[in-house]
Amino acid sequence: MSLTEGHTVITREEITGVEFDWFAADDHGHVAQFLAAGDPHVPEAALASEELLEAVHVWIDTRPETEEPNALAGGFDDHLTPPQRRGAYVYDHVPGEPGVYRLVAAPRTPIHLSEMPERMQVYLGTLTLALPLGTPRLRVHEDGRVEEV
Repeated sequence: MSLTEGHTVITREEITGVEFDWFAADDHGHVAQFLAAGDPHVPEAALASEELLEAVHVWIDTRPETEEPNALAGGFDDHLTPPQRRGAYVYDHVPGEPGVYRLVAAPRTPIHLSEMPERMQVYLGTLTLALPLGTPRLRVHEDGRVEEV
């Protein structure tokens, strides 16, 4: 059975112009939440399963907060820290720049992919970025390639 067999695929039309959050890991096994803010240029793998995406979201959202907010720029970004307070990096889309995200909050003690249920590990394994999370600005392409900007 494939990772997404029997799962609902999300379309780019569904996420264009609306808030859409997706998740990825890096080669170190750290996890990040990406706030796409209506930008449809997200990795294809992030759209493969609405059910697995929701499961990751719920898993992170229901973890206890273990650290104080760490919004790098402070101010407006402070309201984006809940995932960071639970151990996930948080990236926000840069308006007008397709696929570009800026780091808004960094956990002091990041959660590790190995802490997640196996099906989520497999799902995020298809969303592993080749740059370490914590990189200040990155462009994520629809095919999953990533570059520092």
